[in-house]
Amino acid sequence: QVQLVESGGGLVQAGDSLRLSCAASGLTFSNYAMGWFRQAPGKEREFVSGISQLGFSIDYVDSVKGRFAISRDNAKNTLYLQMNSLKPEDTAVYYCAAQRGGLSHRPGDYNYWGQGTQVTVSS
Repeated sequence: QVQLVESGGGLVQAGDSLRLSCAASGLTFSNYAMGWFRQAPGKEREFVSGISQLGFSIDYVDSVKGRFAISRDNAKNTLYLQMNSLKPEDTAVYYCAAQRGGLSHRPGDYNYWGQGTQVTVSS
């Protein structure tokens, strides 16, 4: 059974840093492109960052460029999102997702999703 489990969220102040992790099991991790999405109350789920199967292709939404860094460790079946210089507008539930295809911005392209981890940034 495929399982994606996010961790590392929490309550921080503006300007602080946080690192999210996504542990994958039940799938051949290196066969899947991975993405981070976030969803704030009353808003649609938004693409944050994605990474290709071997980590050679990476993309970010404009609002996090220069602040966030996505990475993966295929030997550990784990995806990461390093978040620096956090802003109140980063507050959301963050989800990791997996798909067999290439790096995509579209939630519908992803086959598997984690349960999410809450990130709250106070001003």
